[in-house]
Amino acid sequence: MQNFYENHVKHYVATDCIIFGFDQKELKILLIKRGFEPEKGNWSLMGGFVGTEESLDEAASRILFKLTGLRDVYMEQLYAYGEVDRDPVARTMSVAYYALIRTESYEQALSEKYHAQWFVVSEKPPLIFDHDVMVRKALARLRRKTKTQPIGFELLPEKFTIPQLRHLYEAINDTKYDRRNFSKKVRSMKWIVKLDEKDKSSSKKGAYYYRFDSDMYQEMQADGFSFQL
Repeated sequence: MQNFYENHVKHYVATDCIIFGFDQKELKILLIKRGFEPEKGNWSLMGGFVGTEESLDEAASRILFKLTGLRDVYMEQLYAYGEVDRDPVARTMSVAYYALIRTESYEQALSEKYHAQWFVVSEKPPLIFDHDVMVRKALARLRRKTKTQPIGFELLPEKFTIPQLRHLYEAINDTKYDRRNFSKKVRSMKWIVKLDEKDKSSSKKGAYYYRFDSDMYQEMQADGFSFQL
């Protein structure tokens, strides 16, 4: 078996991470300036090669932690990219992942090390190689998922207002929702729990905070409940 493998060409395997964040107004993406050739100085996703003792998921988690200092965040394998000429240096396959993080949890000190910067998704600069293709596919996946699963709450603080939730979904889907209909729908969901505390940063009357009850959601999902927002 060893001789059989030795007769075949070896290729590189990498992972690239599309990291989305939300600053209460805009959906953003975290990018780095590439520090080596080719494409040195141009904007890129954070990526790296898969180690000999790592699974794909472990490599993606390591790369995410390296850039953000965060663990145990929402991350999902997106797609494999293997065009022959995608990397001008060597034949490299990349398995892309996308992650959702709360921007306030991001360790800002890491930005200087990797020259990382948040960009509004719709205003990001051109990226190296096929990274723009990866971002478009990740955004399409995120839009589909947020309509059928509560993954959007990964981008919000632990407690949030209904306007903040609406702004998030508007930012992700690049559309406007009717305020009354959206509020009515959210308040009807048993797994979004109203708190006694109010956010008075934007008005004297204030807006009540809510939180996502994952246990309640799991119970309702087990009973056949289908998420839709």
